[in-house]
Amino acid sequence: MLNFSKVHNRFKYNGFHYSRENLKHLGTSLIKEGSDFDTQIGAFILDWIDNKSFVVVNSSGSTGIPKSIRVLKSHMLNSAIATGDFFKLCPGDKALMCLPANYIAGKMMVVRAIILGLELDVISPSLDDLNCNEYYSFAAVVPLQLEKLTDFPHNIKTIIVGGAPVSERIKQKLFNSKCEIFETYGMTETVSHVAVRNLKTKLNLHNNPFKVLPDVKISKGENNCLVIEASHLASKKIVTNDIVNLISKTSFNLLGRVDNIINSGGIKLNPELIEQKLSLVIENRYFISSEPNKILGSQVVLIIESKNKTETIDFSVLDKYEIPKTIYYLEAFAETNNGKLDRSATYKLLKNR
Repeated sequence: MLNFSKVHNRFKYNGFHYSRENLKHLGTSLIKEGSDFDTQIGAFILDWIDNKSFVVVNSSGSTGIPKSIRVLKSHMLNSAIATGDFFKLCPGDKALMCLPANYIAGKMMVVRAIILGLELDVISPSLDDLNCNEYYSFAAVVPLQLEKLTDFPHNIKTIIVGGAPVSERIKQKLFNSKCEIFETYGMTETVSHVAVRNLKTKLNLHNNPFKVLPDVKISKGENNCLVIEASHLASKKIVTNDIVNLISKTSFNLLGRVDNIINSGGIKLNPELIEQKLSLVIENRYFISSEPNKILGSQVVLIIESKNKTETIDFSVLDKYEIPKTIYYLEAFAETNNGKLDRSATYKLLKNR
């Protein structure tokens, strides 16, 4: 019977076996001798093997104010088992970790390895250091890393990607690769992902919904926002700010966040849907925001990460109300500590320059 106090006898960290007894030594060594990235992993390992029934996890802050959340170790164990079952991970499989361990996605890569008996190879999350010369059964990345891995997709059997939407341009670049690529949906409160969709399915967005993992129940609440019930992962029902279209009891389309909706002259516009339409005509990183307008109340603006103004953008893919009134260019976007785009901080950078 698996429980969070056990360490699988096939678990390896960077090629070396570790039992529960010497995991403390590994954690301490990583804190004392490693980089900032290693220190995060070492601190989490020590938290995982202590006598508490929970760990404290910080949310990224990409969709709101960062907060600290108590997560039960039993829920993390259940999440690891669910991921292992869904992706058919076996003891001895090699997994690549290239995510920071101070957030739930990185912590769960360590937990999966310890619980499922994976051989975990750990590298820096820096895009400059990201390479994949070994063969791996499993890896978890963010979209920017996924684009970097286009040079090595044949070396990874299954990739999960989360933290931000994956652009159509990246999907097309990876469509003919041999690896399986799944976009995930989840959050700190659900202990990583609770739903996935295969990005290589030959269907458009509306015909390729997210499908929930076993024992996860979904419904719609106020403002058509997703409500999640998963007693094995969370002690109470989770009401999200994510607007969804329910396809069935087990699948949904993600439409955007209710707190990002732009009301322009009485027309409610969804930035995420506009961004998706633009993903085939803009190569640089970008996002849709809004600014005050005396007549409309708010107007749509487009912010592009670029040192120079790009060529003329084809807005024919947008409805007339979705077309940005202004385009701004910013040399570098603000990011959260785990590499996610921080829309609010980026907009402040733009206005304060």
